Amino acid sequence: MKHWNILFVCHGNICRSPMAEFIMKHLVAEAGLSDYINVESAATSTEEIGNAVYPPARRKLAEHGISCQGKRARQLRAADYGRFDMLIGMDDWNIRNMKMICGDPEGKIVRLMDLTDRPGEVSDPWYTGDFEATWNDVLLGCRELLKHIKAL
Repeated sequence: MKHWNILFVCHGNICRSPMAEFIMKHLVAEAGLSDYINVESAATSTEEIGNAVYPPARRKLAEHGISCQGKRARQLRAADYGRFDMLIGMDDWNIRNMKMICGDPEGKIVRLMDLTDRPGEVSDPWYTGDFEATWNDVLLGCRELLKHIKAL
């Protein structure tokens, strides 16, 4: 199997993208593919750099036995484009900012939910407070991403 480097991206890297990072890592480990799939996450903004995962997001992951211990927000860098096979944004605003930071000459930047049968944006719990809806969106997207990778 080819080695994959996946980067999830949202605005602050404290809710949606770290949820995606750690859900995907969990699914990858369950599938026995941790040696082949590397997963990280980043922010498009500088607002939360260095901060831990937002407590309600951390609690939602913990409800499902997933730890995000040690994760600190970091910003997406132009050099990340060369390091990752896929850069996956959570919403249109993220995609726009990702393309401003990195460009997208190879078509590596996609929205997570566009990999599913429910294309669109991942619900943003920072504004909605609904971490369950975000969990459901991200889990569906990550499951479909893993299927996609395994099929290649």
